[in-house]
Amino acid sequence: MSKLRVNAFSISIDGYGAGPDQGLDNPLGVGGESLHDWMVDTRAFKRLHSESTGNEVGRGGDDDDFTVRSFENVGAWILGRNMFGPVRGPWPDEEWKGWWGENPPYHVPVFVLTHHARAPITMEGGTTFHFVTDGIHAALKRATEAAQGKDVRLGGGIATIRQYLAAGLIDELHLAISPVLLGRGEHLLAGIDTVGLGYKCTERALTGKAMHIVLTR
Repeated sequence: MSKLRVNAFSISIDGYGAGPDQGLDNPLGVGGESLHDWMVDTRAFKRLHSESTGNEVGRGGDDDDFTVRSFENVGAWILGRNMFGPVRGPWPDEEWKGWWGENPPYHVPVFVLTHHARAPITMEGGTTFHFVTDGIHAALKRATEAAQGKDVRLGGGIATIRQYLAAGLIDELHLAISPVLLGRGEHLLAGIDTVGLGYKCTERALTGKAMHIVLTR
């Protein structure tokens, strides 16, 4: 049965998944990029962002294993509009096609939550962006159908994960807690009763760069 998963989602020690003052120059907010230091030098990440065939130099271990797991058995993604790009309001044109160039790292259908309709965008490598204007449940239904029995990965951002989490729709939540303090920004779990929603910590691992926590319900 298809699950809705959040994987390899980085937060700070004080619970922020993005820093303050997000924008085109700082898509993750001031200090936000440091949340992902645990991942960017792993073998899996280097392979994902490389044209080579698997001989990349990078770290192995638990950080690498969690990165690999995050892409396994994924048949579709859901993203909030902020994760697709910095454009706000009605789409001014069709120019913006995401942060990732012509060959995004998804390689499956991606459903982007937005209040403003837009035609699907077909990219290289099997990624097609679909724009969903009728809410989180509609996006999940379409993504589950597109996944064809595989899981749906919820990529963020914070507001989107909070909506799905508060609705009890996320089956598995993997957080990588980085040794970083942001002080301000977008907080992931503030005001959400994870215990009341039935979530439990079912896995944990400590590395030199992050503490990995898996919550399931």
